Amino acid sequence: MGYYKKFDNGLRLIVNKIEGFQSVSAGVLVKTGSINEESTENGISHFIEHVLFKGTSKRTAFEISDYIDRIGAQINAFTSKELTCYYTKSTNDRLKETLEVLSDIFFNSTFLKEELEKEKGVIIEEINMSEDTPEDLLFDLLAKSYYGEDGLGQTILGPAKNIRRFNVNNIKSYMDKFYTADNVVISIAGNVDENSAKTLVEELFSSKFTKDKSAHQVRSEFNKKSHLHLSKRIEQSHVGFAMKGLKMGDEKSDAFAIANTVLGGGMSSRLFQKIREELGLAYSVYSYPSQYKSNGVLEVYAGVNTDNRDLAAEAIVDEIRKFKREGVTEQEFLRAKEQLKSSTVFGRESTASQMLVHGKYMIYLGKQFDYDDRIKKLEQISLYDVNEIIERFFDIDKASTATVGPKRTSLKI
Repeated sequence: MGYYKKFDNGLRLIVNKIEGFQSVSAGVLVKTGSINEESTENGISHFIEHVLFKGTSKRTAFEISDYIDRIGAQINAFTSKELTCYYTKSTNDRLKETLEVLSDIFFNSTFLKEELEKEKGVIIEEINMSEDTPEDLLFDLLAKSYYGEDGLGQTILGPAKNIRRFNVNNIKSYMDKFYTADNVVISIAGNVDENSAKTLVEELFSSKFTKDKSAHQVRSEFNKKSHLHLSKRIEQSHVGFAMKGLKMGDEKSDAFAIANTVLGGGMSSRLFQKIREELGLAYSVYSYPSQYKSNGVLEVYAGVNTDNRDLAAEAIVDEIRKFKREGVTEQEFLRAKEQLKSSTVFGRESTASQMLVHGKYMIYLGKQFDYDDRIKKLEQISLYDVNEIIERFFDIDKASTATVGPKRTSLKI
């Protein structure tokens, strides 16, 4: 268990000290993303993530990156459906400097009009790149098919028309609602002194917040059972299914993860062996669970020859029905369980991974992540637990679907 501190204004700090490591990763996690955006502001979480790097009252955009490079550190950020994260990685002796830069962009960004306009062009090109990537389009369409137009059904990047319209008032209004002390977790992982980290965070972050309480967090509806299609002149057809999954923190999540590994989590999985190796209908085919604060979804993807789209889809449906009907064998269970255990162990060897897993656990569930407890619980999962979860979920007949490709019709089950 790491060191934990909750400041009076609601800001939380989690420090996971790792003896023997010479690097440290620090993240500022904000519990907001596209789920909290109105349709007219869809894309603003990601827009803010970009423009916070475009200059502060003490540094230009170049000076931010130049300073980080000069101390041999790395800085980056990402936006997801429910989270925006700004993070650094450095040697142990540079933690103070990297936290100071994170604090500077977080509290002192100037949002100059000319910089905003330039970054709009960058983001619109990112949107264009996504629209030229059929797999990205498929997953965006599948989210819309499952969740609808709002909340988790919205894209992270947003539409270009919104990006062109955003201004400094939109940015500050959104940040006032969600960039608040109670909605932020600082997560640090590496060979660092907990008391020193607490002092730095208190000085550079906790003392600087002007708002303590965040706005209401959106809860997204799910499983619209829609069947959507986007006609696009490309070589392949891309097929996706979305079924009900588990929300983040559910006690059955690990059993669900083991079941997913058997179904479509790797080269030995049922879907890979059946659809690719035996039938030769796809180059890429896999499944994975996405877990959110209020719900979860299991998604299945395949990229196939257009002439074989419906045939491949039928084969996937048949394989998932068989999976639900028969469950997994003991050999499959043991293999998948070992895969999940090893991936958990591998995560302990990266300060960046530890920073993120500890931070996300705290920001979503309000408690500390314990690796040893996780391994212990994995050991206790039985074949019965996994087959029970398969009986409850993995219902392909209630799935939403999405397809992208040259055909003009949607896929129906």
